[in-house]
Amino acid sequence: MRNKSALITGGAGFIGSHLTDTLLKDGWHVLVVDNLSTGSLKNLERHRDNPNLKIMVGDLKDSKIAMEALTNVETVFHFAANPEVRLSTTHPKIHFDENIMATFNLLEAIRQAGNVKYLIFASSSSVYGEPEAIPVKESSSINPVSIYGASKVACEAFIVSYSRLYGLKSVALRYANVIGSRLNHGVIYDFITKLMRNEGKLQILGDGSQMRSFLHVDDAIEATVKVYGNLNDSFEAYNVGNEDWLTVNDVANIIVEVLGLSNIKYVFESYLGGIGWLGDVKKIALSVSKMRSVGWRPRYDSKTAVELAARAICQENLAWVKRT
Repeated sequence: MRNKSALITGGAGFIGSHLTDTLLKDGWHVLVVDNLSTGSLKNLERHRDNPNLKIMVGDLKDSKIAMEALTNVETVFHFAANPEVRLSTTHPKIHFDENIMATFNLLEAIRQAGNVKYLIFASSSSVYGEPEAIPVKESSSINPVSIYGASKVACEAFIVSYSRLYGLKSVALRYANVIGSRLNHGVIYDFITKLMRNEGKLQILGDGSQMRSFLHVDDAIEATVKVYGNLNDSFEAYNVGNEDWLTVNDVANIIVEVLGLSNIKYVFESYLGGIGWLGDVKKIALSVSKMRSVGWRPRYDSKTAVELAARAICQENLAWVKRT
């Protein structure tokens, strides 16, 4: 595993904290940098006595923080970002600042520091926008329909340029809908919190026929580590998703069943074409054939991933423990 010392930006967030768990378990020395805008130190509480973990509460929008974080680091897992796709439509500057500016500052710090050899970037399936054909391959057109997706495209472009100019080996992991414990955004979390407030009715954004694949966070982390172990070229992109998909109505039905509810009225709120909000994608599913070529495939299908995630999220909300 090369030099087992890494910086994880956004390491107190959802995916970042799970990656921190795995690297520490594998004997890595990990520095987490997080501004806690969407992450939480509670996600790292189990490691508070682990001497191999250091936590820096800081913001990559500050170039000094970015430079300080790279001291004696060979590998960077860049997971810091604002993950709220809907927010990007109404507050696009947040995604410019938190995603693009933070990534640029990190890359500049990497260039100046000179000691970082490997960069693993958490990108998104949103870079593809509304695809012409499903499942989407890495060679498909990049055509984002949300500011969030556009911010990930911009970050990838900067990473490609810095990698080719300065000898950095890098990879963009275009994650699908990653779900599991510690999740605090997205459709599953949204449905559960709505049903907490009103057990008889569930508001669904869109017409319910929107199609997605869902990937359990354990599978996402396994893919991340697998790709890191296969870095060769200056830049590569990998789709990280599942091999099947569900509709939003399917997800609602699964969550209602997990919660032990019945007679739930679904109330739909959709825009033209049945999407949930401006910038939403009607149908997206990824081809993971490239990931399979490096020896990875998901252990859980989309339905199982949703069930596991819903139960985990409910367990993290004590009011629902008995019901699940």
